[in-house]
Amino acid sequence: MRARNLLLQIAPVFIVALTSFAAAQTASSAPTQSASAPAVSLDFDFFKTRIQPIFLKRRSPDHARCYACHASGTGPQYLVKLSPGSSSWNEEQSRTNFENVSNLVNPDDPMKSRILIHPLSPMAGGDTTVLHGGGRQFESKDDPDWKTIAEWVKGAKASSAAGR
Repeated sequence: MRARNLLLQIAPVFIVALTSFAAAQTASSAPTQSASAPAVSLDFDFFKTRIQPIFLKRRSPDHARCYACHASGTGPQYLVKLSPGSSSWNEEQSRTNFENVSNLVNPDDPMKSRILIHPLSPMAGGDTTVLHGGGRQFESKDDPDWKTIAEWVKGAKASSAAGR
């Protein structure tokens, strides 16, 4: 009986302590946003002129084009299927591609965006949790196409890239 009374006396103190500890843990692990850090603004023209051609590019005999899997193949369908006889997307299709692919960009940490890490070799910091069925398109972060996509996710504008 004494043990039960003791338990009834300390239980509320234990619950208060546990609740306080949990609240402190939640507060300390909550993400913080800086008022001075603007969200990355993705540029449609840069995407249309510099990124979309990468999706159609034949990279090597060991790798499928991005388009092969992500427009009509076995991978997630981020890209619009090209119109019959067409070798590039029209304006409406490009806008749809832009919206879909923009969802693969991590606005809080652009360099950890799925569009960058999933097709990148794990040896270069790529995704190790999910196998990329089309092969690792980029062996390193030095690949010019990987760098172009990285520029876009970091907010590069077509007007600033025009002189290249």
